[in-house]
Amino acid sequence: MRLRDNPHIARQDRTQLLQSVAFTSGTGKSHLLIGLGTAAAEAGFRVRYTLAAKLVNELAEAAGDRQLSKTIARYGRVDLLCIDELGYLELDRRGAELLFQVLTEREEKNSVAIASNEAFSAWTKTFTDPRLCAAIVDRITFGATIIETGTESYRLAHSRKHQANSKDTP
Repeated sequence: MRLRDNPHIARQDRTQLLQSVAFTSGTGKSHLLIGLGTAAAEAGFRVRYTLAAKLVNELAEAAGDRQLSKTIARYGRVDLLCIDELGYLELDRRGAELLFQVLTEREEKNSVAIASNEAFSAWTKTFTDPRLCAAIVDRITFGATIIETGTESYRLAHSRKHQANSKDTP
């Protein structure tokens, strides 16, 4: 199915656009996330793409500058927030709480698309507080479309194919 043919990319379906979680490095998660964001923007949605660590750092800086409410509100206003690379780095309790606030601000109002290299059961490595982890998973999976991209790394397969072709040529 092509993204633009997705029935959720319509103005009346704003809160159900897509929430995605995908697993394993090199399987196309970021590419899919960027493609989804591009298709949504072309359909007239306001879209913002960010890395999870960058978002948490921005929120922490905003909290230190007493600008947290404004920053959370800004992230709450976009139609689709694309968060990439969730699960690559462990978040301290404060970082996890800040991310939770953004997700809560968006809950049932605007869409979130998330790419992660970890299964939900392993998110306790990213969100070390089990209750907070459960609350975050609950919020992002409620009414979500979950896409698993597979386990074969595109980059690794491409490199192996390139190596094999290089050996075949004199």
